[in-house]
Amino acid sequence: MRTVIRGIGSYLPERVMTNADLSAIVDTSDAWIRERTGISQRHIVAEGQFTSDLGYEAAKAALNHAGLSANDIDLIVVATSTPDLTFPATATIIQEKLGIHHGAAFDLQAVCSGFIYGVHVTNALLKAGTAKRALLIGAETFSRILDWEDRGTCVLFGDGAGAVVLEAVEEETESGILQTYVRSDGRHRDMLYVDGGPSRTQTVGHLRMLGNQVFKHAVKDIAQVMLDCAEQAGVDVTDVDWFVPHQANQRILNGVARRLKLRPEQVISTVANHANTSAASVPLAMDVAVKDGRIKKGDLVMLEAFGGGFTWGAALLRY
Repeated sequence: MRTVIRGIGSYLPERVMTNADLSAIVDTSDAWIRERTGISQRHIVAEGQFTSDLGYEAAKAALNHAGLSANDIDLIVVATSTPDLTFPATATIIQEKLGIHHGAAFDLQAVCSGFIYGVHVTNALLKAGTAKRALLIGAETFSRILDWEDRGTCVLFGDGAGAVVLEAVEEETESGILQTYVRSDGRHRDMLYVDGGPSRTQTVGHLRMLGNQVFKHAVKDIAQVMLDCAEQAGVDVTDVDWFVPHQANQRILNGVARRLKLRPEQVISTVANHANTSAASVPLAMDVAVKDGRIKKGDLVMLEAFGGGFTWGAALLRY
């Protein structure tokens, strides 16, 4: 069995918040943000618009790209740290919006690494035969958990969603997911976290981060997990055509590229246009690169991400 990507799609809310807009509400500037992050703007959900709405739109786009209908899907996995509700799972809300009344749906929480963890889990479920076709969605509304007076964090994040249609096939094919590798280390959880939750504070809370420490761990751990994933697949990292990283910060993308001696043009970067959208950022970036023609059928693609927990991981696939 091999899991292949049948379609990909993404969605960004209509409202755009530029760096200039941010400078009107917090002590910052366009130059300050660009220099430290590479971010120019971010998209923000409208009042009454929720994570499930973004995920639903991305899912429809992925199904359309795959040439499939919602009834062809029997598993929905949503990677998110900003669910509509504590429960039920946002995946079940999207399932209902799509009109699917069969199969299963659940959420997965690994913060910014959520989509990579989702590839890891969904690939295993499909190869085990528990489902035939799955929608894997990364969707976030991080604007709802930001402290808009903290310039060290509020400038970094935005809202959005990305989705892929995955299918298990039995025929011989070179395409599909070749290897996934995920890691975590809870000792560092206080470096990137939300200071609220149902059990501890009975509140939602706000995002808190020690930026310099996160940067150091991210560059080192991302580079290593990419090497490990490639090695387990029996592939030399120099043979990879495209690298689609979590879009957290352009400095992190540059740091990893230098560490692995990658050519800058190999690294897909969309962070300037939508900032850090957490679990949505990898499929958002990949969707852009597929739709603009950079990633083509047969290309070897490495996905990677790093997030709170700490969690991190990589997935190697042939598109």
